[in-house]
Amino acid sequence: MRSKEPAVYRLPITAWPESDRPREKLMKAGPMKLTEAELLAILLRSGAGGNSALDVAREILRKSGGLNALAQMDYHDILNLKIRGIGPTKAVTIAAGLQLARRLQAVSVSPPEMIIHKSDEVAKIYIPRLQDLKKEIFMVVLLASNNKIIRDAIISEGILNASVVTPREVFREAILGMAAAIILIHNHPSGNPEPSNEDLQLTRQMKEVGQAMNIPVLDHIIIAGAQYTSFADKELL
Repeated sequence: MRSKEPAVYRLPITAWPESDRPREKLMKAGPMKLTEAELLAILLRSGAGGNSALDVAREILRKSGGLNALAQMDYHDILNLKIRGIGPTKAVTIAAGLQLARRLQAVSVSPPEMIIHKSDEVAKIYIPRLQDLKKEIFMVVLLASNNKIIRDAIISEGILNASVVTPREVFREAILGMAAAIILIHNHPSGNPEPSNEDLQLTRQMKEVGQAMNIPVLDHIIIAGAQYTSFADKELL
């Protein structure tokens, strides 16, 4: 059930009834009773120019287009909303909160000592981390000999669809991490999960280098929103 928006007061939050103050409301009734604006106001801590933190939070949600749209924004996007009271410190706080939410969602489907058996297991881990990003991220997932995830590493961060990746960078991470095999992952901010010609060429190149170094590329997964494409599933490796 959607939480009801609190009354609007032309007073500082500290002068509101305790039952309407976001922080006190959360402590007493729990976070489920708070609206999105109230939760965001707690992160902001204070307002500006006569507007309370809740006023500012409501303005952020209005100008961004709502929580889902806000979740796709990075630090610079939040600053570019040009909302009075949102400077670098508060923009960083919001961006950090959104990133924690993404990582928590990924952790919930990635238990410790997880062993990868199929592509959808990888997709469930990395879709929450990459689906809302506006720039292309290329990652490598390092696997042990039993296909247990050792760790992952970001190889390249591009602007939208522009991303430059070389086998040297990818296999340097694999060697340093003592990986027995790797999985390549990148996102398509366009929302189209189909591989481009450049994706196909890069994957062939990585596969050849992996065979020469005895560190096989088991898959290359493209994430586009909530969709994904697995090169292994499509027999493109």
